[in-house]
Amino acid sequence: MTYRSTFSSTLLTSTVLLSALILVGSAAAAPKKMAAYPKLGVTTGKAGGNYTLALGDSPQSLMYYGVIDNNLGLIAQQLFDGLVEFNLDTYKLEPALAESWTISPDGKAYTFKLRQGVKWSDGEAFNADDVVFTYQQLIMNPEARAGDAASFMLGGKQITVEKVDAGTVRFNLPQPSPTFLLQLRNFIMPQHKLGKYKGADVNNAWPTTTPPADIVGTGPFKLQGYTPGQKVSLVRNPNYWKVDSAGNKLPYLASLDFLIIRDPQAQVASFLASNIDQINISGAQFPDLKQKEVAGAAFKVIRSQALFGSPPFLAYNFDAADPALAKIFSDTRFRRAMQTAINRPRIIDTVYNSLATLPGHGVAPVNTAFYIKTTAQLGKFDLAAAGKALDALGLKDTDGDGVRNISKGKNLEFDLTYGTDSSVYPPMATILQSDFKQIGVKVNLKGVLSSKLLSTGLSGDWQVILAAFGDQPDPELRKPIWQPGGALYYWHRSLQPAKDGETPNLAKMQPWEKQIYDIFDKGSVTTDKTQRKALYARWQNLFAQNLPVTPIAKPDNIGVISNKYGNYIYNLGVIPGYNPVPLVYQK
Repeated sequence: MTYRSTFSSTLLTSTVLLSALILVGSAAAAPKKMAAYPKLGVTTGKAGGNYTLALGDSPQSLMYYGVIDNNLGLIAQQLFDGLVEFNLDTYKLEPALAESWTISPDGKAYTFKLRQGVKWSDGEAFNADDVVFTYQQLIMNPEARAGDAASFMLGGKQITVEKVDAGTVRFNLPQPSPTFLLQLRNFIMPQHKLGKYKGADVNNAWPTTTPPADIVGTGPFKLQGYTPGQKVSLVRNPNYWKVDSAGNKLPYLASLDFLIIRDPQAQVASFLASNIDQINISGAQFPDLKQKEVAGAAFKVIRSQALFGSPPFLAYNFDAADPALAKIFSDTRFRRAMQTAINRPRIIDTVYNSLATLPGHGVAPVNTAFYIKTTAQLGKFDLAAAGKALDALGLKDTDGDGVRNISKGKNLEFDLTYGTDSSVYPPMATILQSDFKQIGVKVNLKGVLSSKLLSTGLSGDWQVILAAFGDQPDPELRKPIWQPGGALYYWHRSLQPAKDGETPNLAKMQPWEKQIYDIFDKGSVTTDKTQRKALYARWQNLFAQNLPVTPIAKPDNIGVISNKYGNYIYNLGVIPGYNPVPLVYQK
């Protein structure tokens, strides 16, 4: 099963208009003139210059739909475009590779007029064949490791895409979908370079040894070179199809480099040495850098509350290989008891330097479109209460060694997997280990690279994991994570269907999981905003009461950028290195 996470801005709300045939966007051909963004302080830049960012690890591949890899995603968003994109000020959908689109009165047919004159970075013309190929053979391909076939199934039936003519494509939906347009931010890939790959073969396309000239896109940059473990170099795409609000060709920058620096502290050191130009930082790194800024350092520290970003959570493996652990991890009462032993105020204060807030349950607190306040259900840190709750479950220290027993001679002991190269996971894991020890629960810390956390979770080879998923404005965009049986619902993997598109194992779901499953099914086809908000309010309450995973904190956005550059807009939270780079310029 596969799922492709996205790396671009998203809408706070979404609406499907069913009452009439609606034209969206302008009739102008390429190039597209970018918005001026006066509220965001965006100004006209000068052509030239280089911009350097940090990358947390080497990309595993150069094929975006062949591997789930955040590092590749950060590079790919500079190489490729989607049919639609978002205005960075209003977060409203606007045309990208699609010049305009219409929606049929019944909400089941979406017709896109493609932007004329767009060329791939190798000079070949972009057309409808590229769009149909991308969706049919990559995105909706169940064998593509990083495709998203599940999101293009509605009511058990597949969405279809067809070529109307060289400049027009149509998507046919089995039923109306309130968030369908949001799915069309997917990157379009070149058929003339990738058309020969079918089925699982797409996963082997474009390995990191591929000659840079063969990696073809429509984005602002194109690949110039890749030195494994060191650097990814991009240069301006001369065929890029956007201009700024004054009509100047974009991107301003002549080149964009990603230096591969795994350690967060080493990234900061590299930034201070002027080897990289912008980094995203944690609350732990904030005071020193803010102090330097105030003292006159040539950079700015920018902080805001996060809608996006990746809040950490603790997950217990319902299908752990040890049946005794699997049994207690699957018990909601155990997860509630353990939540009471999580010292969120201390974590927020010491790990994030108070630059974080109490979390929501699957929805960021600043998301007014869907968030309901579930703070009271997080409970207060109370080790005595946690101990009593574990006693009530019969999990007592029966042999006097200071560790509770699951059964005679078997301690309540588990491995906690976390990212060792993170600036926040190691201290957070240590706090959890210490506090859990005080209630007689033994925790063995098991570190892996942060880039391996997702693949570790999906493997099922873990007991308890400290990990994170990025928040999105609409719960539908996180359906593969939060709907039981979804591709990323990895704490209870035995619910997943044998094949993509098939029904999950409903019989094995706990009653509350079945309720959440039904909520997400209804939310996928309910177009009324009020009804959708009510559905997802029920989900958040069920989440808070039953804790499929245990949310810990919601970090603020904190970014640092050199004063040499302008037009920096930080709107995605703690996804390393994100910028609307086409608008960045050297002063």
